Amino acid sequence: MANTAILLMHCPDQKGIISYTTQFIHENQGNIVYLDQYVDREENRFYMRIEFDLDSFLIPKEKIKDYFSTLLAQKYNMTFKLYFSDQKPRMALFVTKMSHCLYDILSRADSGELQVDIPLIVSNHETLKKVADKFNIPFYHFEMNKANKAEQEEKQIQLMEELNIDFIVLARYMQILSSDFIEHFPDRIINIHHSFLPAFVGAKPYHAAHERGVKIIGATSHYVTSDLDAGPIIEQDVAKVSHKDTVKELIRKGKDLEKIVLSRALYKHVNRKLLTYKNKTIIFD
Repeated sequence: MANTAILLMHCPDQKGIISYTTQFIHENQGNIVYLDQYVDREENRFYMRIEFDLDSFLIPKEKIKDYFSTLLAQKYNMTFKLYFSDQKPRMALFVTKMSHCLYDILSRADSGELQVDIPLIVSNHETLKKVADKFNIPFYHFEMNKANKAEQEEKQIQLMEELNIDFIVLARYMQILSSDFIEHFPDRIINIHHSFLPAFVGAKPYHAAHERGVKIIGATSHYVTSDLDAGPIIEQDVAKVSHKDTVKELIRKGKDLEKIVLSRALYKHVNRKLLTYKNKTIIFD
């Protein structure tokens, strides 16, 4: 695997940002292997993803962030994140009873398609422990109710910190996270849900959609914020359906969409293809 650094940044739009950044890399013997940029003219905001080879880079890996901050970021009011290709993100999976997204993610990780480490699976039920056991991943059960929710979430947060978890995936985790929990992992919690919301809310959205005679179903993956199901959207997709489809068939098609949409979102997150600003997600492909 190539040894590269990935720089994601945004700042007020101004002349010379690309030139200054590439010059910084060139002067330190770095070779740029990818560059993509975007200007939001309404916000007057510049976004960039740049990846460069580290094999001959003059600045030690552990000091690149400090150098870039001092020489460029502070001067041009940049907000940036720096990642390295040889560091696999550590992902925690939160689940309840539905297994389709969990199996899909574990299979992709096991095959190497999704380059992540999965140190644990967390659940508010024991139903999916058998899946964790099949993949030899530690399973943690946190029984949840109104009385113990705050205490249990605090234990979950401590566990995430102890295991150095980089981000969390709600793979059909049927619990609403508290604002306190979410604040510990900004832009680091990814959710998947059917895109009937808010038109078809409640426990049986597919039944309601079937009764209404919908012609399109879909799924949405987004970052979790304290505003329920209103965080920056990462990925969406739809499928056509008709009056011939039963509720069972809608559910099957919906699950397939959820797996595909979530896997796409994870790929973009893991490969550092995303930047969030306000409530938007900027995607670099």
